[in-house]
Amino acid sequence: MKTPSKKFTLKSIIVAFAIIVLSSCQQASYKEDLAMESVEVTEDYQAVDENEAAATTANVPVQLKIIKSASARYKVEDVKKATEQVKAMAQKYNGYVSDLRFENNLYEKQNRFTIKVPNQYFDVLLDSIASVAVFTEYENITTQDVTEEYLDLESRLATKKEVKARYEEILRKNAKTVEDILATEEKLRRLQEEIEAAQGRLKYLSSKVSYSTVQIDLYEAVQYKDEPKSYTKSFFDKAGNGFNFGWNLIEAIVIGLIHIWPVLLVVIGLVFFLRLKLRKK
Repeated sequence: MKTPSKKFTLKSIIVAFAIIVLSSCQQASYKEDLAMESVEVTEDYQAVDENEAAATTANVPVQLKIIKSASARYKVEDVKKATEQVKAMAQKYNGYVSDLRFENNLYEKQNRFTIKVPNQYFDVLLDSIASVAVFTEYENITTQDVTEEYLDLESRLATKKEVKARYEEILRKNAKTVEDILATEEKLRRLQEEIEAAQGRLKYLSSKVSYSTVQIDLYEAVQYKDEPKSYTKSFFDKAGNGFNFGWNLIEAIVIGLIHIWPVLLVVIGLVFFLRLKLRKK
């Protein structure tokens, strides 16, 4: 027979083994639950992100209508040479000079001109122009987003064209009396004016978007010189003025005689007649 101490030991081992087995089963089930929950949360989060991304992409226009313009002032070593370089850069990027003004004073020489350049070459042209400068005084770049106005004009224009087509159909089929015809034609005239105004605005916006405006000031510092208070003519200047005065006097006398040639003929005739009388006496 087994002693009581041996029975107690055997029971203790069985109980401990049972506790270990139960705890391991609970941990396994707890880990499985956690894994299930984490997978569900991750899938839900990815689904939300995909929906938000789709909504954001749907709100972005396919092509933005941006009007770009810039103004800059650069110091250069030689204004004339730098101007020729900038003109060559504008031609390289399919641009052109629309306005040019040259100024020269006691302090500096300055060339101010405006360049129209295709929108896609706006940034690269500015970088190229800055490369010829020895000092950049300022660079200002402005942008104007007209996408909303452009799309609104397109929508309104399409609607007005549809309405115009319906009025034209009414004029062809339903207008019977003179009053109906005149009323329909008046509405068609107003619609046509609104359509032309919208088309003109669209054309203007398209041209401003297609070609950006760049205003450039190039200046060259010159050594300051005092402006003379008076000017004294040299001998050669006086001689030249005297020669011009004498020649102008001769021209005036000859032209004056040409103008009074009838009087000269009468005087010559009288002198000739008087001389004949005197000879007879």
